[in-house]
Amino acid sequence: MKSHENDEIDLEDGKLEKDKDRPIRSKGVVRIQNEALLSGLAYCISSCSMILVNKYVLSSYDFNAGISLMLYQNFISVIIVSTLSFLGVISTEPLTWRLIKVWLPVNFIFVGMLVTSMFSLKYINVAMVTILKNVTNVITAVGEMYLFQKDHDSRVWAALFLMIISAISGGITDLSFHAVGYAWQIINCFLTASYSLTLRRVMDTAKHVTKSGNLNEFSMVMLNNTLSLPLGLILIFVFNEVDYLSRTPLLRLPTFWFVVTLSGFLGLAISFTSMWFLHQTGATTYSLVGSLNKIPLSVAGILLFHVPTSLQNSASILFGLLAGVFFARAKMRERSQS
Repeated sequence: MKSHENDEIDLEDGKLEKDKDRPIRSKGVVRIQNEALLSGLAYCISSCSMILVNKYVLSSYDFNAGISLMLYQNFISVIIVSTLSFLGVISTEPLTWRLIKVWLPVNFIFVGMLVTSMFSLKYINVAMVTILKNVTNVITAVGEMYLFQKDHDSRVWAALFLMIISAISGGITDLSFHAVGYAWQIINCFLTASYSLTLRRVMDTAKHVTKSGNLNEFSMVMLNNTLSLPLGLILIFVFNEVDYLSRTPLLRLPTFWFVVTLSGFLGLAISFTSMWFLHQTGATTYSLVGSLNKIPLSVAGILLFHVPTSLQNSASILFGLLAGVFFARAKMRERSQS
């Protein structure tokens, strides 16, 4: 990703604002827009799969060590990326101390985002996680306005307001309401918004302290997951998961290890595709798509995990979907007028 000062890239629109050679500019726009679509699709598939598998491990297996699950998933990602880099299939930047210092703040947010997501999924059904995720869009839009001077028109704010209404109505009509789970999910919304906003700025800063002067997606995945390992180990002891792991019979089940290992591969996929997608778009679009793709996922979550629901609760989920569609239309109109 080029620097803002040198190339004036609008990450929200996924296109170059100026270029001396207009024909080349047109080809570049098509290429970047297609890459944004591809990265968005990959992000949606990996994100949906990751949530379903995590929910299955935490609820169906009744696994009470969410931090340990996160740690194992990140460890799998580190092993895979390191192996591919060693074989020369991909290239990654060396983990220098200067790079680690730049990346460490966003990594703390990354770990917090993953941990709170695990805790909320333990108590809340997938459908309500979907609706509550809409709160992230509002937080992200406000953050973009103050951090990146990104203005949004009245239609965008109206759509974001509808998302808040759908989240509130969803919580009120939730037949399996759990206060602890909702608290973790609200914290997760703030951390997710902070992650997407902070990552945009850190990506530009970090590449200036690398040896090559560039920082690709695999290098960022390697950074995030490697730095999360020592922090995850500390949290395992803080939350006393070691005692639980020593007693649970789940660790002796081959099928359990197969599922959690699969979740590790999905963790790598979502780490890569989320950074790839954020590279091609902006934080608000990234957050919006992350919410919209979980709307059909919520239906699958209700059916697969036999979640008790009601007409009112189903209506709130549909309301959230319509708010997302309204938001997308407002963003397209805002973009065409800019």
